[in-house]
Amino acid sequence: MSPTYRIAPSILSADFARLGEEVRNVIAAGSDWIHFDVMDNHYVPNLTFGPMICQAVKPHAVTPDGRPVPIDVHLMVQPVDELATAFAKAGADYISFHPDASLHVHRSIQNIKSHGCKAGLVFNPAASLEVLDWVIEDIDLILLMSVNPGFGGQSFIDSTLRKIEKARKLIDASGKDIRLEVDGGIKEANIRAVADAGADTFVAGSAIFGKSDYKAVIDTMRKNLAAS
Repeated sequence: MSPTYRIAPSILSADFARLGEEVRNVIAAGSDWIHFDVMDNHYVPNLTFGPMICQAVKPHAVTPDGRPVPIDVHLMVQPVDELATAFAKAGADYISFHPDASLHVHRSIQNIKSHGCKAGLVFNPAASLEVLDWVIEDIDLILLMSVNPGFGGQSFIDSTLRKIEKARKLIDASGKDIRLEVDGGIKEANIRAVADAGADTFVAGSAIFGKSDYKAVIDTMRKNLAAS
């Protein structure tokens, strides 16, 4: 059975002056999720947006025929729990955080799920997956960073492919329905290799929003994903 692939454009690379329109356009072009990169100028060296932006964008995160599109929030913040709660109340569907940013990883996962959201863990390029030994039964998503977090437009770190393979084996062994998402330097040219390593969900920022024709980019990504 072939996997279901999801493309999740990161609004970090969108035109902030017309964010609602950008979200509607990229969904109309074929996006599956909308990805939020939330940075606090503390855990990472950049500052982006908070729950109010999520709440404002939520009504725009629908397909042209009115179906809601999941909002996928990646928290690059420390501490985690208060902002996770705020994003849950603002309409997030998935909320992921970095284990090293939380004093109590399992408690942070429970907090996210208690608000009706799906919970995920994020791993930086040099971070070990060891914490998954203790919490993989409780999460819905694993997000692997293929760049160092903090800024868009970086190049894909090739060693991530080995980590994707390892995470895929852990997911398969768990028997759980867990998304395996990769974020950083994803483009038409490498999305197939990332999928072959075991990923099923792909965050792309500048690769989509940096082009004039969003649909053409997403169509090419899907064509490459479908190639045998």
